[in-house]
Amino acid sequence: MSRENVEVVARAFEALGRDDWAAITEMLDPKVEVHDFDIPDAGVYHGRDGFLSWLARWSEGWETWRVDNVEIRPVGDDQVIALFRMITKGAGSGLEMERLDAIVYVLKDNKMTRLEYFNDQAQALEAVGLRE
Repeated sequence: MSRENVEVVARAFEALGRDDWAAITEMLDPKVEVHDFDIPDAGVYHGRDGFLSWLARWSEGWETWRVDNVEIRPVGDDQVIALFRMITKGAGSGLEMERLDAIVYVLKDNKMTRLEYFNDQAQALEAVGLRE
């Protein structure tokens, strides 16, 4: 199962590169939970509409953003961790920023049921029991 889960997440990142939000949304379980405590007042988003709301809220502060150097690893039977470099340009400030972020995914039946966003790869790796 872990290989299939890695493939699902890889397809999601490919769709992200094409700005194909419909394709990504189809990979989400209808009751998906998105956990992101790095956005002020964010918390937990529920469902596919919640995912899109999370993404819209996150994108508000950026003129542009993209991910690079994506590495996807299986974690047990139902989890996947994606490690990547986030490159952003501030909407108002124009300041450019790069950081190493991560998302931990839980999958069931080839659908993402939970996403947890981390602004720190070390914290994400620790959260899933992997240390580097």
